[in-house]
Amino acid sequence: MSWEIVFVLFLLLAALVSFILERVPTDVTAITVFALITIVSIFTGSERLPGLDEILGVFANPAPLTIAAMFVVSAALGKCHLIEGASSYLRRLVGIGYRGFLLVLIASVALISAFVNNTPVVVVFLPVVMSLAKSMNISSSKLLIPMSYASIFGGCCTLVGTSTNVLASGIMAKNEIYPEMEPLGMFELAKIGLPLFFVATLYLVLFGRRLLPDREALASILSDIQQKEFLTEAIVLSDSSLDGKTVVESGLSDLKRMRLLDVCREGRVLTGDKGNLVLRSGDRLILSCRPSGIVESQNIDGLDLLSGTSLGLEQVSSASGVMVEGIIGPASPLISLCLSEIDFRKRHNVAVIAIHRKGRNLTQEIDSIRLRSTDTLLFLGSEESIENIRLSEDLILLDHPPVPVKDMSRKAPVVISVICGIVGFAAFGVMPIAASAIIGVTILFLTGCIKPKDGYASVEWNILVLIYGMLTLGLAMKSSGASNLIAEALSSGVFGYAPEELRPFLLLSAIYLTTAVLTEILSNNATIVLMAPISLELASRLHLGVEDARAFILATCIAASASFTTPIGYQTNTYVYSVGGYRFRDFVKIGLPLNLLYFLSSVVLIGYFWEFHPFEAGIRGLFQ
Repeated sequence: MSWEIVFVLFLLLAALVSFILERVPTDVTAITVFALITIVSIFTGSERLPGLDEILGVFANPAPLTIAAMFVVSAALGKCHLIEGASSYLRRLVGIGYRGFLLVLIASVALISAFVNNTPVVVVFLPVVMSLAKSMNISSSKLLIPMSYASIFGGCCTLVGTSTNVLASGIMAKNEIYPEMEPLGMFELAKIGLPLFFVATLYLVLFGRRLLPDREALASILSDIQQKEFLTEAIVLSDSSLDGKTVVESGLSDLKRMRLLDVCREGRVLTGDKGNLVLRSGDRLILSCRPSGIVESQNIDGLDLLSGTSLGLEQVSSASGVMVEGIIGPASPLISLCLSEIDFRKRHNVAVIAIHRKGRNLTQEIDSIRLRSTDTLLFLGSEESIENIRLSEDLILLDHPPVPVKDMSRKAPVVISVICGIVGFAAFGVMPIAASAIIGVTILFLTGCIKPKDGYASVEWNILVLIYGMLTLGLAMKSSGASNLIAEALSSGVFGYAPEELRPFLLLSAIYLTTAVLTEILSNNATIVLMAPISLELASRLHLGVEDARAFILATCIAASASFTTPIGYQTNTYVYSVGGYRFRDFVKIGLPLNLLYFLSSVVLIGYFWEFHPFEAGIRGLFQ
């Protein structure tokens, strides 16, 4: 084994560990991989690593550009409030019962997600579905996972349904093993995706109510002891040493196990910079703390903890206002910032109680936590403050419909025409998808459907950085021979023990299952970039023709999107995980059977529709 292979495999392993641990953002990991490959390649001059020209050549790949363009198209669709209109239509269907409503919800989300980036679709539907769940007197947890899954179902039906498919298409067009292989057609995946949609929808409608948990949102899933002693009050005594000192001077802002939320004087909450507020005797302090924090507050000289005033989350005094949940959206300006950096308390005049992230309630040192997309914030504020947040772009308030900043519905026909043009031109081979998408974005800019500034802001640049970094790693794996080594390891067991007629079928199954496992712990984009070249290597080892090799790529496409078993493999799952009160095992309980259904259905459908001839022999061999 050459040192180049060892180096690339080490980078691959390190990247996988970094993705799983999430100590650094995935895009930072990816760009680090890019930099290390570039540095080692330049200084060693090894012929078994890609040269500088090859490395820079990843930026010529049209797939990331297409993905960026589709982000802009999705944002333009959102500006016209077409998605909101579709979600609001669901309000008329509250009376049709749980299963009927679930069926309509899944169909609506899947249809839109087939042509639009699925993350904004789920984000827009979230507050509407949570509000309707209350109207139907059912827990939102009975609806949110199916809604997320539906966006995945829709994305598996078209080329533009998910960035995974666009990336796979680009890899197919540029691969050197089968240079004559054509990229994915616009509706080529529908032959698999539509049957999978029907099978998966039937599964959710029949078994969803039984398998999905009955839980509430963040305010309701805190433990009993957290609710009982989460908020408490204290009075500044008349002879207190705190009298006349600012909050900072008093040391109240430096406490480890408790936080000062509000200072109330004569029945009203004091506003302004909390750190510079001057305390007076008789001031009532609203404190957020755990049981250990209660003890800490009792040890502060001149501060009297009011006995019997520990507040449950549903017993907040009128001075503190109302409790509301909001989620950090994909385009929020708060991403990567701390509450202290933006002075969130002063900015919105609300007090953040807790941050919910991937099944955990973060209540310690909240001001220093860097916010991420999909974080859910629980905060207290007046009705006026809540309304101001609703009008801002900082948070998406759950159970509060978003407010349109400007009526752009008159531009809706233009946006719909552009989407139809992008899809139609690519479907009929008039021009590549990258060209039609860029032309579509140009039309949207020129017609004022979306401002260029808003369009650029809608692009999730961290995803593009991740893609470029993984494309570079995939290139290094191919040049060094690492991908060939992995393909050899996957195929050796099959070649050594399986009959010849079963090998293609078993390798197809192996590539699907390997991809499905990876996509549950990595991003779907990273998974497809790593696994698509390996699937082509496996096909070549079987000496398959270009059409049969195509089946391996298609299996990788479906498997990379089919993230149902964990809440971290797909961004829409992470969103509903944060707001639906779910636990990790809830996804395993309903998602694992769905993953198995997808696997079995996919290998049968791929073999049938793509005339994967060895597949038929493999099926016959299983029953002999």
